[in-house]
Amino acid sequence: MSSAGRSVSARLAALAETLGALSGWRRSALAAALGALAATALPPVHALPLLLVAFTGLAWLIHASRSPWRAAIAGWWFGFTHFIAGIYWIGAALLTDPSRHGWMVVPAILGLSAGFALFPALAAFVARLPALPIGGRVLALAVTWTAAEWLRGTILTGFPMNLMGTVWAPSIGMIQAAALAGAYGLSFVTVFAAASPAALAAPSPSERPRRRAWFLPAMAFGLLAAIWIGGQARLALAPDQAPTDIRLRLVQANIEQTLKWKEEERAAALARHVLLSQGEGFEAIDAVIWPESAATFYVDESRPVRDFLARAVPPGGRLLTGAPRRTVSAGRTIAYWNSLHALTPAGAIAATYDKHHLVPFGEYIPLRAVLPLRALAYGGADHSAGPGPRTVSLPGLPPFSPLICYEAIFPGEVVADDMPGEARPAWLLNVTNDAWFGQTAGPYQHFQAARLRAVEEGLPLVRAANTGISAVVDAHGRVVGRLGLGVTGVLDARLPPALAGRTPVAQLGQWPLAILLGLAAAAALALGFGLRKGGRRAPQGE
Repeated sequence: MSSAGRSVSARLAALAETLGALSGWRRSALAAALGALAATALPPVHALPLLLVAFTGLAWLIHASRSPWRAAIAGWWFGFTHFIAGIYWIGAALLTDPSRHGWMVVPAILGLSAGFALFPALAAFVARLPALPIGGRVLALAVTWTAAEWLRGTILTGFPMNLMGTVWAPSIGMIQAAALAGAYGLSFVTVFAAASPAALAAPSPSERPRRRAWFLPAMAFGLLAAIWIGGQARLALAPDQAPTDIRLRLVQANIEQTLKWKEEERAAALARHVLLSQGEGFEAIDAVIWPESAATFYVDESRPVRDFLARAVPPGGRLLTGAPRRTVSAGRTIAYWNSLHALTPAGAIAATYDKHHLVPFGEYIPLRAVLPLRALAYGGADHSAGPGPRTVSLPGLPPFSPLICYEAIFPGEVVADDMPGEARPAWLLNVTNDAWFGQTAGPYQHFQAARLRAVEEGLPLVRAANTGISAVVDAHGRVVGRLGLGVTGVLDARLPPALAGRTPVAQLGQWPLAILLGLAAAAALALGFGLRKGGRRAPQGE
């Protein structure tokens, strides 16, 4: 190793020792600062270099912990501030009706962040369990962080927002890896690379000769380079496919959430959507697409409303619009639904899809018996869940998979082609209303999460949002048309084609991820075994 390399390793070793020696509130404060730093790499900031500081520091804190429980405390503080900085925009939704929900802003953000921080705490706990050299600890952290992300996206209805893999959204080459191992696989590679400089701080030759300490970060960044090169090659080798003949018009009316449901504003909002829909070129459109709850009336119950909406249906085409729906029995409403309707030029409803993945506290209150709260959705009543993903087939349109709001953030759960009788869709349709979150990071994070579904499934994504971001994304994740946040207008685009075959992750589900994590875990344990076989113990700290 060169003298410069030895100097870097020596300085990092001294820094790691200093940080590892911290205790009490200083240790917790450091972990919290690192967690907030990691959040800056998420959309829309994408400050990726700061991930190196955040996860290298976390790896050192875990490695220096005297016990898994101490590591879990560091992981919890890291996660607590990471989620505060990452999902602060939830508070904006509560402020749309401050008289009812304003008091909940701080408790909601802190409470949710504290709960979600249990997943990084679990990751740190498990990563500290075996006796490992620092290189093995880095691999273990990447494995357990990714597994904890998957767990967070699965249990208690799941919340897979801000997976670490989404930090690569600006790089079309990098996100191609989602077709192989999904967004969770991208998270593994990201944490592995971000934490790998921790291996340069091997404190003494008894743990790892310093000339070998560079191997792990070199391997991690070599992996990133290989993924980027492979992604660029995938794009370059993809056969040229012209857009289909299906012409879409996405309407972004930019209705403020505070006005959306006011009785005196609802008709005007509907008229605004119709007027935008009827702009130049209307007769050539195959489908006009409105966002979630664009129609704030019970469309299926009112012939006059449907007749008015028919003005926005192009000749021979369809209008796809979000709208509320209810089930009435004996004159009493017994269920509410968040739905998508397809209307014909005659004002008939050709198909209806009911949202199945509801937003906790937004559309229903968990533990309703013990939590006397009102849901954020209009009327405050709990909504009912639809039967699940489905493929909608309409004359003149390729079959599509409808996704309402945050249904699009769930990897592996956006199509129903594995269900009996359900065909493979040709595109994903995401209608949403991010006006709840105003001019915050929330709409950007939501869009990038949805965009990764296109890469994973090899299907184009069409996204209509009330205030933005509306976009058309091709099957490789490339944005071919977009309306920015807070913009009023329409986006006309031809529907991009689906890939000829299914992506590996679409075919195999989470098996590629499981294999990847299994191999990495085995490598980490092998490093620990090799250390013990050589008669040495991995030094632990704090």
